[in-house]
Amino acid sequence: MTTLLFDIGYGLTAVGYLGLVFLMLAVRRKGLAKILLIAATLVTFMWSVFQITGLGFITSINQFAVLDSIRLWVWTLFLAACLQNQFSSFWQLISRPITLALLVLPSASVAVTSVYVLGSNLQHLVITLTTIQILVILEQVYRQSASLKWEYKPLIIYLAALTTYDFFTYANAAMVAQLNFSFFAARGYIYLAMLPFLVLAIRRIQHWGIDIFVSREVVMHSTLLMLSGAYLIIMALLGYLVQYFGGDWGAPVQIALFLIAIVLLLSLFLSHEFRTKLKVFITKNFYANQFDYRVEWVALTQTLSADNKTLPQIYLTALAAWMQGIKYDQGVLLKVTNGYINTVAIIGENSQSQFDNSEYMMTDVQAFVELKHWVIDFDEMRIKPELYEKLANRNAAMKAFKFQIVVPIYQQQELWGMVLLNAQTAERRSLNWELRDYLQAVTEQTANFVFQAESSQKLAENAQFAAFSRMSAFVVHDLKNVLAQINLLLANAKQHRDNPEFIDDTFETLEHTKARMDNMLKQLMDKSIDSSPNISQIDMVALIQEVIDNKCAAINPIPTFSEKVTVFLDLNADKFTNVLFHLINNAQQATIDEGGVDIKLSETASTVVIDIIDSGTGMSQQFIAEELFKPFVTTKGNAGMGVGAYDAKTYIESIGGSITVSSQQGKGSKFTLTLPKTQE
Repeated sequence: MTTLLFDIGYGLTAVGYLGLVFLMLAVRRKGLAKILLIAATLVTFMWSVFQITGLGFITSINQFAVLDSIRLWVWTLFLAACLQNQFSSFWQLISRPITLALLVLPSASVAVTSVYVLGSNLQHLVITLTTIQILVILEQVYRQSASLKWEYKPLIIYLAALTTYDFFTYANAAMVAQLNFSFFAARGYIYLAMLPFLVLAIRRIQHWGIDIFVSREVVMHSTLLMLSGAYLIIMALLGYLVQYFGGDWGAPVQIALFLIAIVLLLSLFLSHEFRTKLKVFITKNFYANQFDYRVEWVALTQTLSADNKTLPQIYLTALAAWMQGIKYDQGVLLKVTNGYINTVAIIGENSQSQFDNSEYMMTDVQAFVELKHWVIDFDEMRIKPELYEKLANRNAAMKAFKFQIVVPIYQQQELWGMVLLNAQTAERRSLNWELRDYLQAVTEQTANFVFQAESSQKLAENAQFAAFSRMSAFVVHDLKNVLAQINLLLANAKQHRDNPEFIDDTFETLEHTKARMDNMLKQLMDKSIDSSPNISQIDMVALIQEVIDNKCAAINPIPTFSEKVTVFLDLNADKFTNVLFHLINNAQQATIDEGGVDIKLSETASTVVIDIIDSGTGMSQQFIAEELFKPFVTTKGNAGMGVGAYDAKTYIESIGGSITVSSQQGKGSKFTLTLPKTQE
């Protein structure tokens, strides 16, 4: 009964594969890979026929190994034809060095199994190593098939399943020095069950052939093959010693060793951590470094030693250092302030447009690097998406994100910002362990350069404010003297009313001057640090309207309050009133009387947004980036101190908000104040 089931299984398999041969002969698609696939299928048909015991082809159990060796040789040749896009002839395929290398083990298997005197243990071991080699080839085909993964998946499943079964069959035989007949009895049905996958592969695959490069991955998997082979050699040697001394493995030991072989194979080929560590070890010890670190470090030092006077120049220099490190030609440097992402430097053609297309994803990227502290490689993400499962909207990012590498920058374990890098025309690099280590070193050096520059800038600003404080004492004293003179002038002027019209004009002018000087004196006196913040709940609509009516109605154009929502915030009313007055007053001064200044108040779920829009002269992007918020820089000559915009930005950021500016020369400006609803 067992023999009958054995023959039925292989008979059905023979019929199935013969039918597939006829179907493929009817397909008009041409190519060497197709011819070899027909040959491999035909050999599998003949292999099934020869396995049928009732036909009398099999006279000894050793012949099973011979037939399997021949079948594996033909399928290896077919896989070799899949490792290049196109072969013009069979000779070109067979003479290719990689083909010859791949056929060494299958050829040795055919030779060893054909000479029975060499012993069954050696025969089983060689076939086992051949199956491991095929599994390695299959993995390389699948990993490097890129967009063709869907087409090649059924073929990979078909061959991987059958080859794995052959591996377990002969690995067990190598350890116990005999073939298990039950394994062979089941193979006919297994090969028949897997046949639909081969049919599906033939229907899906439109072009046979994938260019495979000999990479460090290939070397790593070759090492895995040697480790698997070493284990099996040890097991075969132990089996020989047991038999030599007259012992027997016994069924429990056979099962235990068989399970160990399964665990070993799965561990080697499925353990990402083990494979990664092994690959790093091989690369570190058997490959030359990608970089001449002495040359790269000198170049980095020279780049960072450039003469930079402003923070925007510092940011540009730092970004250039990151890009120079890996020879990329597109880059964006982002800084995170109070959770808001700001662009501080951009280099490269089309970098701005590509960042504009990717900007909406930056919040998710920011959340991921804050969680994982990883350098993100979007090329790696497209190949191994499971490594980035914590990235929100991962699928959308893989499709639409325009930059390859995201390098997070940390300052005292807090996310300072990110660097986006991409190669538009330069050579694209694979982010392996060496490049990650190198980028980390470059990031630490360059980030320290930026942090030191920012600290120096703050120290310089503090020194300027110290000088400003000393100056204020003299200015206040002078203002008081001027105010006393004005009061005296007013007192004397009242005695001269010969020309009432002249005197009235004089009074009006002097009173206006006095009001302005009182205001200047108050502003100067308010620069002292107030230890009590005086926070209270403020009606934002009422406060903005009060600033417009009481402080900004004296000059044209009078601001309009076109859009408003009812919202309350906990703020220092005096501080925020000064900020609003300064920004609105600046907009009025930059706009002609016939122009317009408009205020808009809106809200989101977590923020309140105030837009101050004018149709004035506008500002250049360079002025906004380098001078607008820099203290003691003013375009008003002696009429301004140059601290208003700086003071506004500092206060808004101190309460967890942000202030942004968009402007075009000759068309006007827009200041946007974003305030959090909940103060930290």
